[in-house]
Amino acid sequence: MILSATEIQAIIPHRYPMLLVDRIIELEPMKRAVGIKNVSINEHFFMGHFPEKPIMPGVIILEAMAQVGGVALLYPEENRGKIAYFAGMEKIKFRKPVTPGDQLRMVAEIIKVRGSVGKVWAEAFVDGQVVAEAEFLFALNSR
Repeated sequence: MILSATEIQAIIPHRYPMLLVDRIIELEPMKRAVGIKNVSINEHFFMGHFPEKPIMPGVIILEAMAQVGGVALLYPEENRGKIAYFAGMEKIKFRKPVTPGDQLRMVAEIIKVRGSVGKVWAEAFVDGQVVAEAEFLFALNSR
């Protein structure tokens, strides 16, 4: 299943400048999602990180990865209208810098969901190479 940016906005509450997923290219609700972020020099965070050598901040990469996981968790009708809040992050590793012109491909796999808590493993790739990985813990709450 493929989702456009407009369809993603119907699932997660993020909007510019914090919507960090341009497209979902694969989706198995409550199992797995693959998303794309085209990294442009026009991103607001490059003005200060760093003006002479623009690098996508690690926290922004983590947020983009988490949003892909959020789409997988929130796509089912019974979860629509909820927000997936961070409850924790573990096993975070940054492998390579992400720079303007890169296409970030993020793969998020749901490890488990128990009640309103979910655990997701995610990796981000540029040109097939891992640039970041992390395990996220989410708490699903009503808006």
